[in-house]
Amino acid sequence: MARVLVGLSGGVDSSVAAALLLEQGHEVAAGYMKNWINEEGIPGDCPWEQDIEDAKAVAKTLGIEFRVIDLIDSYKDRIVDYLVEGYRSGITPNPDVWCNREMKFGVFLDYAISQGFEFVGTGHYARKRILPDGQSAILRGADPNKDQSYFLSLMTQFQAAHALFPTGEMLKPEVRDVARRFGLPVAEKKDSQGICFLGQVKMSDFLRHYVADNPGDIIDTDGRVMGTHQGLHLYTLGQRKGHGVASPREGMAYVVVGKVPEKNQLVVGWDLPETHGLYAKECVVGTLSALNEPFDKKRLVDAQPRYRSKAEPAVLEPLDDGKVRLTFRHPQRAVVPGQICALYDGGRMLGGGVFETVA
Repeated sequence: MARVLVGLSGGVDSSVAAALLLEQGHEVAAGYMKNWINEEGIPGDCPWEQDIEDAKAVAKTLGIEFRVIDLIDSYKDRIVDYLVEGYRSGITPNPDVWCNREMKFGVFLDYAISQGFEFVGTGHYARKRILPDGQSAILRGADPNKDQSYFLSLMTQFQAAHALFPTGEMLKPEVRDVARRFGLPVAEKKDSQGICFLGQVKMSDFLRHYVADNPGDIIDTDGRVMGTHQGLHLYTLGQRKGHGVASPREGMAYVVVGKVPEKNQLVVGWDLPETHGLYAKECVVGTLSALNEPFDKKRLVDAQPRYRSKAEPAVLEPLDDGKVRLTFRHPQRAVVPGQICALYDGGRMLGGGVFETVA
């Protein structure tokens, strides 16, 4: 049995993870990662105080040590600054994936090891297996509706080796049942939503706090001016609402199909496969993380371009600069630089990377 520090968020999944690890005979302690407390008055709900109280109550119910770990400075340096600079430079970053790599299995794991713990446990819906060569592999969670392996796609082998995901073997209703069996006070608590550790904060409100509005023209695909946007960083490829341009066709809304940064123009058009810029078949992925084997040869993979999208067959080709080219079998909608592409071989995670160019 091992010493495990569970990242206890105050939600039901991490609470059940702690309970299961304790039941398995491990020496378990709980740590709440205090990453963000919204001292800057950004509109939204960041319920960190309630989450701490809930996490503390769970730890008391289980009879395990509870500690609050202040990681606010690291979170600002590794997540907030990355998020703001990404949008400022014209890409669309994914804070949740980076949060797992840099925070939960980054500084939190480093802290755990420094305190004599061997593993970090979380409530992720993903499964871990030990391969014949001793490496740690990550598989999709048993619950296809809750699978969160996508968010772990940038993890290193070292991080995976020191991670435990006990709830990943279960369906969500089973997790609730276990919470009730242990009498956990969060058994009926709703799942959290929103940005990693920021809570229910609109991305536009968050960005406006750090990046000034920069109005410009909204044009259609023929170059006609259709309206005014408030800043390219506030809009995402494929966005249907919030751009303020009414469609001249009944039943067909305009969507964001592109940006022209050098002219500060936002482009809107129809949500059709033939619309230039909205659908892409080929892309270059960089900042690669390979979990068990390098991406050093041409092969067929299953590539998942967004959390809620399906993994699609794609041909992966290594490039000379440590990046890879992906050619999808079918064009993919709204693939944008900065977003994460998770790579699989069936249900096994191969790794992932960041979209850099899309065509």
